[in-house]
Amino acid sequence: MTALGMQTRTRADRLRSRRATAATGRDSDAGTLTAFALLLLVALFALVGLVVDGGTALTAHQSAAVEAEQAARAGAGALDVDALRNGIIRVDPLAAVAAAQQFAWATGHPGTATVAGGTVTVQVRYSVPTVVLGIIGVRTIRVSAAASAANLHGVTVGAR
Repeated sequence: MTALGMQTRTRADRLRSRRATAATGRDSDAGTLTAFALLLLVALFALVGLVVDGGTALTAHQSAAVEAEQAARAGAGALDVDALRNGIIRVDPLAAVAAAQQFAWATGHPGTATVAGGTVTVQVRYSVPTVVLGIIGVRTIRVSAAASAANLHGVTVGAR
């Protein structure tokens, strides 16, 4: 025993301990590499999920914006015929909302349309399914876009 009350191990004791560890395959560091590899695999999986499903979400957002823009243009083209005959360019609110919503419906992503001051505003919302992140519980990603359009010049037929 030493002054600190600890027993010193002889060289033969240490050698026997190493042989026993080698024979049984047990060591105090056993499993450390496995835990690190598992943690690294989870982080890599999350990164792949963000890249794949994030790219899908960005593409869907751009598609939603295009759909909203086109639906708003379709609505802005619905002019009040009586006002147009008198030389006034005015959007027919009921026809504009109907045209915008019909266009949005035809794209497969119904939206809402409003008319205020001759400007047609369309908002499209929908969800896109995830591919990789669905495994960890994120099944869908919500996508939304809004666009506005106004008819400034009316429709001219035969003008060149």
